[in-house]
Amino acid sequence: MPYLIDGHNVIGQLPDLKLTDPDDEAKLVQKLLSYVARTNQRCVVVFDHGLPGGLSKMSTRNVQVVFASQSSTADRVMIERIRKTPQPDIWTVVSNDHEVLSTARRYRMQTMQASAFAALIRRPPPPSTPGRDEAVHVHVPDEEVEEWLKIFGDVPAAKAGRTRSSHPKQPKGIK
Repeated sequence: MPYLIDGHNVIGQLPDLKLTDPDDEAKLVQKLLSYVARTNQRCVVVFDHGLPGGLSKMSTRNVQVVFASQSSTADRVMIERIRKTPQPDIWTVVSNDHEVLSTARRYRMQTMQASAFAALIRRPPPPSTPGRDEAVHVHVPDEEVEEWLKIFGDVPAAKAGRTRSSHPKQPKGIK
């Protein structure tokens, strides 16, 4: 589900970003890039008063960055986009503005307060799980090591970085 986001509303909800920071928009875009990469989402983030207004060079395939012109606002740009969206039911609109959220609801879009979205993007990524060919705790019993060494021969200790008897021991309690 793609998101249409009022960028400055979200920045105001993130404790590590400040609206007074001249790089606040770029920092939010970096957070959004991380979020969409781990969630496989897309988003359009709209900011007030860019020079010039329109699509920003910060945009990527999955994070489109738009600045309202000097004569407009992010809220107006978002409302216009809401009205023109061909598939409104797949979008979630993120804003604190009552008019933006009520317009989104009229077009059957999902809505979310900026604080709720800020909590989503602040959430740490889930722990990575091992791939099919990986194991978390690998233990090869001494007997098996010896069997393989008989079959394939011994690797010189200097090349292998260890001696035959220096392979890690299984921690107690793990089988």
